[in-house]
Amino acid sequence: MRFTLRQLAVFLETARTGKISQAAERLNLSQSAASNALKELERQYGILLFDRVGKRLVLNDLGRAIRPRAEALLDQAEDLEQDLLQQTDLGELKVGATLTIGNYLAVGILTQYRSEHPNARIGLEVANTSQVVDKVANFELDIGMIEGEVNHPDLELIPWKNDELVIICAPDHPWAGRPWLTDEDLVRARWILRESGSGTRQAFDRAMHGLLARFEPPLELQHTEAIKRAVEAGLGLGCLSMLTLREAFARGSLVPLPVNHRPMDRQFYLVLHRNKFRSRAIEQWINLC
Repeated sequence: MRFTLRQLAVFLETARTGKISQAAERLNLSQSAASNALKELERQYGILLFDRVGKRLVLNDLGRAIRPRAEALLDQAEDLEQDLLQQTDLGELKVGATLTIGNYLAVGILTQYRSEHPNARIGLEVANTSQVVDKVANFELDIGMIEGEVNHPDLELIPWKNDELVIICAPDHPWAGRPWLTDEDLVRARWILRESGSGTRQAFDRAMHGLLARFEPPLELQHTEAIKRAVEAGLGLGCLSMLTLREAFARGSLVPLPVNHRPMDRQFYLVLHRNKFRSRAIEQWINLC
């Protein structure tokens, strides 16, 4: 076997970042050492794994083909090292979560994970669904927790929790207290919504199928709390997860508006790369979820 684990590590970090300098920084190597490791890997087999596009290195067809197996091999090597060191704590885990899940569910799971494995290295990155999915597909995250559905040949979706979206208004809005909204009401409303690419927006657009072409362009905000504040101020209607609204309903600062004829339920998912080795850390996180 002519390749080394260091060569694979340099190859994989370069695939993630597109730059030898960033790969070297992440691996605590000098740039020359990282560059030499990648060159030697290619020289030993008489191959090229990257195309140079401007200042970036982009995986070619061969590089893309071997990347998943190299990722799995390096993950297994790290897992083996934990066993050889006879460490009871788990290896590093990188988790991604969408905004709703990250703010209202993931922190509780993270707290339990750390209580059971106090020395474990774990990072939680919060972004919208499309960003989390892209990072799982690019092996930058070990596992994602998302609100939206995705169709990606390299990713596996595990159904996790059910959720419900709720349309909301301020308590002094003219429609507050109405028993339901009609489609004409929905078309006439001024909307304050999450941005495109978020799971919440995806579910809202699906629920409003057949009406969206008649909607006025909504005010788009990237944060749940900003949407709640804007709706409370009377700027329009919003649509958010019930998870994010319980306290506001209890305070009376927001009011739900029933839309019984529109499907407002949705599914949360765990998302993993199909070729990702399921380390003990990943399996433990899935069990806690």
